[in-house]
Amino acid sequence: RQVASSPQPRFERPRMDPLREPAPTATARPFVVPCAQLRLDAPWRWLRLGWQDLRRAPGLSLVFGGAIMLMSAAISLLAWSLGRFALLAALLSGFVFVAPLIGVGLYCVSRELGAGRRPTLRHSFTLARRVVGQAGVFALAQLVILLLWSRAGMMVNAFLPVQAGNLGGLLEFLAVGSAVGSVFAALTFATAAVSLPMIADRDVDMVTACVSSINAVLRNKPVMLLWALLIVLLTALGFLTAFLGLAVVMPWLAYATWHAYRETLDASGWPALE
Repeated sequence: RQVASSPQPRFERPRMDPLREPAPTATARPFVVPCAQLRLDAPWRWLRLGWQDLRRAPGLSLVFGGAIMLMSAAISLLAWSLGRFALLAALLSGFVFVAPLIGVGLYCVSRELGAGRRPTLRHSFTLARRVVGQAGVFALAQLVILLLWSRAGMMVNAFLPVQAGNLGGLLEFLAVGSAVGSVFAALTFATAAVSLPMIADRDVDMVTACVSSINAVLRNKPVMLLWALLIVLLTALGFLTAFLGLAVVMPWLAYATWHAYRETLDASGWPALE
């Protein structure tokens, strides 16, 4: 019997089921998730895919959308009737912490539909509980940005007081205020663009998700600028319909954001949540 001439290795690695092959170790993963170069028509495709998800799960979508609509209306009505900044800040803070969990629940719907499974409210709640820690970190970061944004607005108002009849002063105040506000708005959007869907899909920390989201936005500025504009316009439309439109717009945007994440980031190096 012939013996193979090739040298034998010193040891042989135990054979494993390829479906249970361990994911790459944390040290082997990049700090920033690789991102794709997007075409300018990508946001329209995300909206189309998000609308398809909305039509495939209308009941579950309206449950989440109704919750968002009621919370938004309650905050607005209390702020309007009481007019107390401290109360408004407290309510907004609570909403900032609850909203990411609602978002995770909506992302779970698109995730299940994409996997060919039937989404359920129970599964959405289960996933939300699993990522509650990371979602809390995300909410805390957004709250810090919101508070800094509010403080910056107060400083602009203090350094550039507007006197009655002073058109030049008013224009200067609006220009500086808009410039300062745009910086915080851009930071908020960049950190949130595709970070939270990744948390709902992969076992990844919030810092990596946010940095990866910022990197993806910076590498696709025209596309993300269009996407941010569409989000603002659709959200404004939801508010202009006496909050009723938010029950449809918010799930639609959440599903579209899920597809934006799937198309923008390559998170295959991180283990998927089950």
